Amino acid sequence: MGSFPEVVELNVGGTPYVASLKTLLAEEGSWLQETFGGVSAPSDLPVDSNGRIFIDRDGSLFRHVLDYLRDPARYALPVGFLERDRLRKEADFFRLAGLQELLVKMAPGCITVGYRGSFQFGRDGLADVKFRKITRLLVHGRVALCREVFGDTLNESRDPDHGGSDRYTARFFLKHVFIEQAFDMLQEQGFRLVGSCGSGTAGSVSENLKPGVDTEENRWNHYNEFVFVRD
Repeated sequence: MGSFPEVVELNVGGTPYVASLKTLLAEEGSWLQETFGGVSAPSDLPVDSNGRIFIDRDGSLFRHVLDYLRDPARYALPVGFLERDRLRKEADFFRLAGLQELLVKMAPGCITVGYRGSFQFGRDGLADVKFRKITRLLVHGRVALCREVFGDTLNESRDPDHGGSDRYTARFFLKHVFIEQAFDMLQEQGFRLVGSCGSGTAGSVSENLKPGVDTEENRWNHYNEFVFVRD
């Protein structure tokens, strides 16, 4: 066989693929880089009846291998992906260290996001409700998982136990109060919303309100939680 063309046709477990040679060589030290990175194509590579190079691996999962190689920094598993263990075996076979590390980081887990707030009133009181006012976004879950998802936006200052990352905590909160941003970050990491609950409003009014707190607005304090799962 001669050298590989810039566009390589493959048959992986019976599923045809076409990929650029650049993509196949993207990760140094991988099986693909070793196989397709030589000056000339190895003479012992099997081909199918259409002349495509045959790789006897899982054809359906190979698309994730290619997706990862095309853009490692942005690759993420689809929401609800249920074949993480099988994909890990493919990453092991192809010696894709980056994908192996990513699959370890993207382990299944649960994170709860809660917020305490009230409704912001205008000049006309109840007749002029403007928007919800969130005072803090709380984060509950396994420490390592929370750090993975929220990164620098996670505030750990109220967590008294700075032990191992495998522990769980209910004391984290975010450095911002944009709940949609928190939801976006969870979705980007493969989490999906599975449940939510709220305390309702029109609660009792504390007799010792802080200066500047509107008595009527304080009646509308509420607390909501949203449970996200990555499985």
